[in-house]
Amino acid sequence: MGILANTVSVCHFKVQGDLPQEELYAWTTRQLAANRFNPIDQGTEELSLGWVHLDDPKSADFESPTACWRDHYLMFTLRRDKRSVPSAILKAHLEKAQDQFLAENPGFTKVPKQKKEDLKEAVHAMLLSQTLPTPATYDAVWDTQTGLLTFSSLSPKVIELFEEHFKKSFEGLRLSAFHPFARAESVLDAENQALLKQANKAGGDNYLELIKENQWLGTDFLLWLMYQTMNEASEYSVNQPGILLEKEPFVGYLDDRVVLLGSGENGAQKITVAGPQDHFNEVRSALLNKKQITEATLHLETGDDHWKMTLKGELFHFASFKSPSVKVEKDNTTDEGMEREAVFFEKMVLLEKGNQLFDSLFANFLKLRLASGWSEQETLIQAWLNVCSTCKGALS
Repeated sequence: MGILANTVSVCHFKVQGDLPQEELYAWTTRQLAANRFNPIDQGTEELSLGWVHLDDPKSADFESPTACWRDHYLMFTLRRDKRSVPSAILKAHLEKAQDQFLAENPGFTKVPKQKKEDLKEAVHAMLLSQTLPTPATYDAVWDTQTGLLTFSSLSPKVIELFEEHFKKSFEGLRLSAFHPFARAESVLDAENQALLKQANKAGGDNYLELIKENQWLGTDFLLWLMYQTMNEASEYSVNQPGILLEKEPFVGYLDDRVVLLGSGENGAQKITVAGPQDHFNEVRSALLNKKQITEATLHLETGDDHWKMTLKGELFHFASFKSPSVKVEKDNTTDEGMEREAVFFEKMVLLEKGNQLFDSLFANFLKLRLASGWSEQETLIQAWLNVCSTCKGALS
């Protein structure tokens, strides 16, 4: 079900550039139609890439408004069909073709180089025509009010493919990764944005440099969350705009799985601590030995609703992002189209609430991290680490 599933891995982008002067719906649907997916089931093409409906990956007709627009959301799916021939199968059939050539041409003791290439090309084409393409789909939802685009894959290759096809399809627009520094800028007021600028360790505005030089945003955030989980009530209040009311209480804490990274004698060393934790002694031992938390399972709760994700600290990707179940009331008069629409809007509400809670939690951390009182917080965290009951047997 992709992005509409109760659990989905997502990353976020901001859509940058000037939107067209003409009506946005007319322009975007025309661009999607011009770069739609074309089936390759009946041919021998190895690859086809293009846009299809989020509701129906078999359909690439964007003439109807419901195909890609719902209220202020633009939704579409990148479909990639690829057919390939396993090398072992290609080798076996090529050897058979070469043997047949030598049998039909007794004057040759071996197949000439050019003939070998021709046979390989012909065999490959023949095998491709007998191979069905394997489809893969990746959903995208663009909130045209906020400019935030949510994409349902964390694969670097797929993300690069999506960025390229988006740029090709929507001329004049581009996608900017919503990395930790960009996210920090978006949740802070002007005064704290100035403090963030002072703390910025990057020398320019290049997004790769902003990510690489400001990894402290992710590692310090996760370390603070670990300390808060073990020593505080983990209770916060909503401070970011959105569906949830300002100052609405919520709970945020780490549990289940923590990944740490550090340098060892044989290079980078990765440690994974999994399962429900009591005192996180193994994690604290690793932290005492200069390891840093790079990802962890984060829980967010408000009322009876519960969100769970594996937060990737370097890029703030949400892996295995589980929202509350979508509950849509329907009766005998509800048709399939109305049901799909109701499911979509309910899922968008849940995703936006999860984002709002995460941003509120991140803003809480940033205001403390950028203030002069952070050194006192570091002292408290270090004292907590030092009382680790397993520090003498710490991981190295």
